[in-house]
Amino acid sequence: MAFQIVRNDITKIKADAIVNTANPEPVYMAGTDSAIYAAAGAEKLLEERKKIGRIAEGEVAVTPAFDLDAKYIFHTVGPVWQGGSSGEKETVKNCYLNCLNKAVGLGIESIAFPLIATGVYGFPKAEALQIATSVFSSFLAENDLEITLVVFDNESFELTGKIFAGVNQFIDENYVEEKTEEEYGAAVAEACEDAEIAEDAGPSDYKKERRKFHQNMFRLGAYRDVPPPAAASVAYEAKAAAASACGGSKRSLDDVVKNISETWSESLLRMITEKGYSDVEVYRRANVDRKLFSKIRSNKDYKPKKSTAVAFALALKLNLDETKDFIGRAGYAFSPSSKFDLIVEYFIENEVYEFMTINMALFEHNEPLLG
Repeated sequence: MAFQIVRNDITKIKADAIVNTANPEPVYMAGTDSAIYAAAGAEKLLEERKKIGRIAEGEVAVTPAFDLDAKYIFHTVGPVWQGGSSGEKETVKNCYLNCLNKAVGLGIESIAFPLIATGVYGFPKAEALQIATSVFSSFLAENDLEITLVVFDNESFELTGKIFAGVNQFIDENYVEEKTEEEYGAAVAEACEDAEIAEDAGPSDYKKERRKFHQNMFRLGAYRDVPPPAAASVAYEAKAAAASACGGSKRSLDDVVKNISETWSESLLRMITEKGYSDVEVYRRANVDRKLFSKIRSNKDYKPKKSTAVAFALALKLNLDETKDFIGRAGYAFSPSSKFDLIVEYFIENEVYEFMTINMALFEHNEPLLG
């Protein structure tokens, strides 16, 4: 994965480089700085840090990581918050950029960041989060690197509730039983209409089959994002059963097999070409690495995780109907009982396709990230 957000102690993260919000002088103080020194071995690290001397704000210096599960510690000096009018935001941005460029220069593959300067230096966490994700997004569009943003508490994500207040409202309005009936009950209605049975022609049979449809869907897991059997397949089978009960007939197995359309992987590659995108552009926007994309390209029957299928739909900038068809080819469907699905739907309907933004909202709601 190119980018992930985790709630953890940064000293517990495994990465080639761990970033420390350092004191400009070769001493260590409270917060993340102190925790990293303690975990790495304070005496050894301090001795190495003294060899570097003073570090200017926004700059980065490198030491071995000693007892940490990493190769390097990147020491970068953030600004003391003075209200935002003294260049603090630009300095924090430089901290992130200089660390990322240093990582590229050293040829490392993974790096873990805290929210720089948000501890004793007092930089507002909400603004630090915005700066970090903006820098990461731009950087990953041109570079391959695994970036982990480590946050320690929920306070860091208060801003997403302000920026994306519509997400919570959308969930509140749709995460209800009535939405389930609206979304999936239509399949039974359509099946009965296909069989030329109108609701007013046999309301008791119609309602009975409608209830049976929902019971089967819940029993088989289609409302719980349980892939086996795939929700899309379950929906088709339930629809076919409802059509039969209403007076229609199921398609034979031969009919089904003869009419198999392109696979998820084939659909992905076709749309990349049709939209004029490059492979690199798409897999980076989807937040997946080159190795995974190579597997997808070489296997027309590749079965992605749901989050990966959705990530590629966003990378292709598909609308909601196109997204439903696309992930359906991998055996998945959106459910109004899944917060992950509702959050993704919200952003697609609002034509927001930036994975970093969507992942922040997913993380805030404790849902799996895209990619």
